[in-house]
Amino acid sequence: MPRLTKRIIDSAKPSSRDSFLWDSELKGFGVRIKSSGTRSFIIQYRNLEGRTRRCVIGQYGVLTVEQARDHAKKKLASVIDGADPSAERHAIRQGWTISAICDWYLTEADAGRLIGRNRRPIKPSTISGDRSRIDLHIKPLIGNRVVSQLKLADIERLQGDIAAGRTAKSRKVGRGGRTAGGIGVASRSISTLRSLLNHARRLGLIEVSPAAGVRIMASQKLKRHLNAGEIRHLGKVMTQMESEGEHPTALAAIRVMLLTGFRRMEVLAMRKEWVQPDDNLVRFPDTKSGPQMRVAGDDAMTCLEQQALRSHSPFVFPADWGDGHFIGVVRVLDRVCARAGLKEVTPHTLRHSFASLAASLGFSELTISGLLGHAPRGVTQRYVHLDTALVIAADQVSAEIARLLAGGELQSVREVKQARTLASLRAVA
Repeated sequence: MPRLTKRIIDSAKPSSRDSFLWDSELKGFGVRIKSSGTRSFIIQYRNLEGRTRRCVIGQYGVLTVEQARDHAKKKLASVIDGADPSAERHAIRQGWTISAICDWYLTEADAGRLIGRNRRPIKPSTISGDRSRIDLHIKPLIGNRVVSQLKLADIERLQGDIAAGRTAKSRKVGRGGRTAGGIGVASRSISTLRSLLNHARRLGLIEVSPAAGVRIMASQKLKRHLNAGEIRHLGKVMTQMESEGEHPTALAAIRVMLLTGFRRMEVLAMRKEWVQPDDNLVRFPDTKSGPQMRVAGDDAMTCLEQQALRSHSPFVFPADWGDGHFIGVVRVLDRVCARAGLKEVTPHTLRHSFASLAASLGFSELTISGLLGHAPRGVTQRYVHLDTALVIAADQVSAEIARLLAGGELQSVREVKQARTLASLRAVA
């Protein structure tokens, strides 16, 4: 067998059982090819007891041939001094605790070395949520458990304990006030644990993930949205509180979230350079679903333009102090809704309200999905782009919400369809 190269490894065909390619220059250095096609760099040697041992260096593709060769030279050199890399690796695998794996995951994710489901490095917002669930729920309950000793039943028992509130406690600093349990928290925590264990297994830290096959509890998603009467009442209360000196930036952000269906941080972190009023769109360099161009109606664009003129900040909604963007919209929304007597209203409720009103006006699920910027789930949705029809839809929905906020009545579906047809004819002309 000649010197191992990428070309030789790529051309090798898997067989019904493990096969091996050995390097002609470095004795003991080779590649194991499993029947599945997985290729891993290995070394083979005799330990002090004279027993033949094999040790995996790393997976082909993660390591290049030359990188693996360098690692092999070091490990084979250590064998001469009495080391046993295979035994050491086995001991490490046996000794990995959940806490150690969690720390490894957070370190690697922070450095951008772990790739998420979208084939990109895991986002900081995702890492932040994972860190919270690790610190508050996973580590306190099973952090000291050895991964190789955990069973599927242990993972599902963990989920039940979190759901029952075993990790609930008062939070002394930061937002949220209290760390609670519940099905939603439990299911998200187990999803985080399953994901990080899969990363560890894929990269060779552990042999098997104890979370493989776990059944995650189905959470009851909140369906709360504001109906036409509630939106009208909310607009009246917002006008009253604005005249009384309520925070104008927060009130403007609440209006924009209702008029566009944008997510909370999409609105608050919006930069002026992203807003393009002439085209009725906002160009987001990054969202939950990646870079997007999102349409907004004329009423929403007017609100954004007016808000942008209030300061010299690069952000449409600037912070009261410093160079950042505004963040206090939740507190103001809570105050407004308390005055209006509206319960269980969050920024996401405003997004749901936009979608619900769009549906009541007769717009299709595909169109609403395009307005909300949902990630494509099928071939058809890939063709939802910023065409005239989508702009008309955004304009119609925002116009109806603006009408309600101003105390007006909601148009009928028939009136909206007539207006939509007229707008389409004008666009074509």
